[in-house]
Amino acid sequence: MSSADTSSTPATPPLPDRAAPAVAPDGPPSPRPRPAGREPRMSTRRDGMPVVVDCAVYVDGRRQAPVEPEEALRVAEERGGFVWLGLYEPTEDELGALARRYDLHPLAVEDAVFAHQRPKLERYDEALFMVLKTATYVEHEELTATSEVVDTGEVMVFLGQHYVITVRHGHHGELGDLRHRLEEQRDLLCLGPAAVLYAVADLVVDTFVDVAGAVEDDVDELEASVFSPSRTDDIGRLYQLKRELMSLRRAVSPLEVPLQKLTERQIDVVPEAMRSYFRDVLDHAIRVRDQVAGLDELLTSILQASLARTSMADNEDMRKISAWAGIIAVPTAIAGIYGMNFEHMPELHTRYGYPLVLLVILAACFLLHRGFKRNGWL
Repeated sequence: MSSADTSSTPATPPLPDRAAPAVAPDGPPSPRPRPAGREPRMSTRRDGMPVVVDCAVYVDGRRQAPVEPEEALRVAEERGGFVWLGLYEPTEDELGALARRYDLHPLAVEDAVFAHQRPKLERYDEALFMVLKTATYVEHEELTATSEVVDTGEVMVFLGQHYVITVRHGHHGELGDLRHRLEEQRDLLCLGPAAVLYAVADLVVDTFVDVAGAVEDDVDELEASVFSPSRTDDIGRLYQLKRELMSLRRAVSPLEVPLQKLTERQIDVVPEAMRSYFRDVLDHAIRVRDQVAGLDELLTSILQASLARTSMADNEDMRKISAWAGIIAVPTAIAGIYGMNFEHMPELHTRYGYPLVLLVILAACFLLHRGFKRNGWL
């Protein structure tokens, strides 16, 4: 979902006037054309990316007329609604200006700026701060030992009585479409800022399900390759996929505790009616956690099977080498004995001694080869 952002101190350049707020992604501008009269007022920074992606005030579940981010919180409080402010990778100064206007806790602000946090839920007085890891599946033609499979990012959510601020990090996880869909569900938006937090968490978990499903296809492909009749070396690919799956597991597993808090604890900014919604998200999160854990265990089993198969192949090669070495040892021994050139040796002066020795060598080699073949060494 996208969010709205208000700032008391002009930490960003002046915002250009637009006709009306727009449904924009909580990140880089979406190439999807926006409806006329729905453009947000945005600030831009040094790299041309918008810091304030979307800013809107919602009253009784309806989006209100465009409002400056600096005035959004005041308007929301006066009208009994809430402001939704969406930010994309703000700097410390940019988010600090908002922190003073919204009275955000400095520890939460620090986490939102520098990112790389574990999924968590923190309570600061009457406000909540939640961190969610986002994930996306990186498409690839063929899985290699260096393929990137899972790319992760973060979405931080500040939640107050009259505001919700989403801060997104990473090149995926846009929230614009989610905002648009949520604006069509007036009954849900009437429940206040907690509805936005629910929608963001639900989107994140649903994305986990999609990513886990795509990774499962890679696991199936590797499993088929490992147990195929032909000899393959899949250990590097297995190890790389296991590492990538660990990134997804780190995003999914810790999310269970924050969601449990939202479903079980009495929190002022989370209405009682919202608990069932968060309970549904928790159920989906537990299922995808189990799915990821199952894939991890399956990869471990496949990796062990691949190592065992490699070891068996090596043993088979050694048996073949040993068998051929045993066969070659017969003519080598006989040739070595007769190569000593002593004067008095049997068969040296016999007319048929030479072919007789060759026949002995061939017979011995044939019998050894037959024995090794019967025992499965050749």
